[in-house]
Amino acid sequence: MKAFFDTNVIIYAQEDGRKAEIARERLRSGGVISVQVVNEATNVLRRKYGADWDRINRVIGRVLAAVDKPLPITMKTYRLGVDLARSDGFSFFDALLLAAVINHGCGVMYSEDMQHGRVINGLEIRNPFV
Repeated sequence: MKAFFDTNVIIYAQEDGRKAEIARERLRSGGVISVQVVNEATNVLRRKYGADWDRINRVIGRVLAAVDKPLPITMKTYRLGVDLARSDGFSFFDALLLAAVINHGCGVMYSEDMQHGRVINGLEIRNPFV
């Protein structure tokens, strides 16, 4: 079963401590991210951590080496994202992530920010830190 990693897993993997160890272990096991996750991680690393562009490129490079090619944001993804936001009450950006994952056929999405244990269109959301 292919796993998808939300941005928070990528960010925690850059830190120290228990959550960082869990995040790195999950990433080492392989999976997939989306272009949206790359963009969000870049923004968080720059804004919250004050990382310079060279560090950001190294972090993103390490992540990309550990996972499959990032999923694109397509019109199919956009349409499903809108449907999920409308029907399930997710924020648009969370719904867009979920749509990319569902369209790709992943069985699990690791995220600290969404409802642990919830299943949407066959996709299970798991908080890897509980």
